[in-house]
Amino acid sequence: MWPNPRVPYRMASQRPRLEPLDGKPLMVHLAMNIEYWPFDRPMPRGIIPAPHGAAPAPPDVPNYAWVEYGMRVGMPRIMKMTADRGLPVSAFMNAQVADVYPSLSEAVVDAGWELVGHGWFQQSLKQADDETAVIRRSLSRLKEASGIKTRAWLGPGLGETDHTVDILKAEGVEFLHDWTLDDLPVWMRTRHGPMVGLPYTFELNDVPVYAIQQSSSDEMLKRLDATISVYERELDQNPRIITFGLHPHIIGVPHIAYYFEKALDRLAERNDTVFVTSSIMGDWFVAADGTDGAEVAAFTEGAPQ
Repeated sequence: MWPNPRVPYRMASQRPRLEPLDGKPLMVHLAMNIEYWPFDRPMPRGIIPAPHGAAPAPPDVPNYAWVEYGMRVGMPRIMKMTADRGLPVSAFMNAQVADVYPSLSEAVVDAGWELVGHGWFQQSLKQADDETAVIRRSLSRLKEASGIKTRAWLGPGLGETDHTVDILKAEGVEFLHDWTLDDLPVWMRTRHGPMVGLPYTFELNDVPVYAIQQSSSDEMLKRLDATISVYERELDQNPRIITFGLHPHIIGVPHIAYYFEKALDRLAERNDTVFVTSSIMGDWFVAADGTDGAEVAAFTEGAPQ
């Protein structure tokens, strides 16, 4: 019996050695969440509470404007920052962004960012009336926007039902970021065969760091330095992945972007670092692991029903 219904338990110290990508054991993943928060719905998150603590009925102008600042100003700021350094980025994008913010969607595609499925708009799949329809619609619109099949997914709010992973696999998604339980990719059990779970992050994620924990402007840089210090002691055992979970209305404000730029330069200056997107990371793992998920394939029929 597995304590986890999708991923078999194994301590990191007992994982087989994986050959580093291009001989560089420290992988960096820039995961930019590009989201549509509808004006006529309650905001999923807020930067400022309503007077007297009462949740405001829509429209919630201050919190809506907080998010749209990211779409107007934060995105071009971070896009220039990464383009100037030639860094690849994954766009975890609500598919409706392609319709609501078409010029932004086109700029992301033109920049060569990998489009990763992130729902239709910023609503958890737990709240969807028909999650299969939402997934299909989202994947279809992203393929239409980029001309490329979407291979990876992060659920809005990392929300899943008991069936989400199986539906995603059945719809052709190969890589899933929802299960943030390891510093390396893992094999996941689905009713339709093995699937790759990719790392994501709460610790280097600007929402917990700044919007929830109210950290200082330089907190992401300090956490990066501490993370590297620990990882450097482990790289002989196995590669490690540093993921930045980013949102343009947070990481893109000037006082935070200033320190994030320093973090990017610190990583880019290292000779053991390679920047990846979701699919680059997933393809590396499948090839380096070489098992095609044999450890979970035998348990496919026991996946959650």
